[in-house]
Amino acid sequence: MIPRGQTQTALVSIGAAVLLVVLKLGTGIATGSLALVSAGIESSGDVIAAVLTLLAIRLGGQPPDREHPYGHRRAENLAALGEAAILSGGGAFVVVEAIERLRAGGDGGFDPRWYVFAVIAIALAVDISRVAISLRSAEQYKSAALRSNAYHFAGDMAGSIAVLCGVVAVALGFQQGDAIASLVVAAIIFSAAARLIYENSRVLMDTAPLEAQAVAEAAVRALDDVELRQLRLRESGGHYFADATIGAAPDQALVASHRVADRVEAAVRRALPDADVLVHVEPLREGLDLRARTLAIALAEPAVHEAHDIAIYRRDGACGVSMHLKLDADTPLAAAHEVAERIEAALRREAEVDDVQTHLEPLEEPLSARADDGDPVAERIAALVAGRTGAPPRRLRLLATDLGLVVFVDVVASPAATLEAAHELARRLEQEIRRGRPEGSARIVDVVVHTEP
Repeated sequence: MIPRGQTQTALVSIGAAVLLVVLKLGTGIATGSLALVSAGIESSGDVIAAVLTLLAIRLGGQPPDREHPYGHRRAENLAALGEAAILSGGGAFVVVEAIERLRAGGDGGFDPRWYVFAVIAIALAVDISRVAISLRSAEQYKSAALRSNAYHFAGDMAGSIAVLCGVVAVALGFQQGDAIASLVVAAIIFSAAARLIYENSRVLMDTAPLEAQAVAEAAVRALDDVELRQLRLRESGGHYFADATIGAAPDQALVASHRVADRVEAAVRRALPDADVLVHVEPLREGLDLRARTLAIALAEPAVHEAHDIAIYRRDGACGVSMHLKLDADTPLAAAHEVAERIEAALRREAEVDDVQTHLEPLEEPLSARADDGDPVAERIAALVAGRTGAPPRRLRLLATDLGLVVFVDVVASPAATLEAAHELARRLEQEIRRGRPEGSARIVDVVVHTEP
């Protein structure tokens, strides 16, 4: 949504520009002052430029859409370049007319009446007020178009001072003062146009805003346990878009990585308020322990969906690694073997690893299942749990699948037991449940034992 104050500032600029055109052109034509006529022509360019600014603000305030995912803010930079073109055209006209007047001896029949000074005073007052208003609004709304208007109006003010000096010179008898003042106005016009072209072309060319980049990088690097690999910044209409790439441990949970990304976004927004921040997370390869490096190497293979049961064996100064790799079930064995060979070779390049063993598994497809709590094995499982833990299972569920029976059982363990002891209890129960089954019961294909205090 377009801020109401921003639109009002542009409308005030249009009204002020129209007033100055009428005053300068009318007085210049009436008195024969080339400086005032030139200033009036330049102010007529202000009217066009102010209208362009209003249109740019309205377009730039529209929300992003499919064709403009970054919004429309660069319309303001395009409008600023349009203002520069108008200024340059006006400046060229002033130079031509001033040179013709000087060739003619500088006498254009200009009579500096008292109301000429009054008009210049009014112009100066208007210029000062609209420079202040535009600068304040440009800072408040981060508007490139309003900022360019402020520079433009500052040029008008300097031009009005030059016209005043020329009029005073003519009043003192130096007839060429009016034409020389016109050339000064032209120089101011060209200077303002060059500045607008330079600043807005840099934005449109995606030139990195170095000061903002340094502030944002410093904010991210100040975070603990965050590795910043890259930060790219672009500006559009005073609004920043940041793309950050950070490293995270490969065994770090997705939720934890997301929290780190949130911290990075918040840090950039603290440094650059209202910035649009996108964070890309990549797995770390440096500064990790062997288990994390093993997982990172395995998951770097696109064909590997999962790596688990990673075990590290140390013996007589040597180190071995084993792991299970899951790939698509329809992957040809030769292709799966090549993947495993690449992973093993990469691990052997690690200085401390001299032996690697991989186990290939198919990635399980979702299985159709139905409850089968009436299977005769349920009573046997309940008795096994009670005999091992001294209490019946807190929950027992049996699912029948095409492959066989899946058992889910929750058992009670001592609150003081260590996780290792609880896991050993679950392992023993799993073995006992799998061993033998009553007549008429289905084959047990999986047992999941959950321990709780």
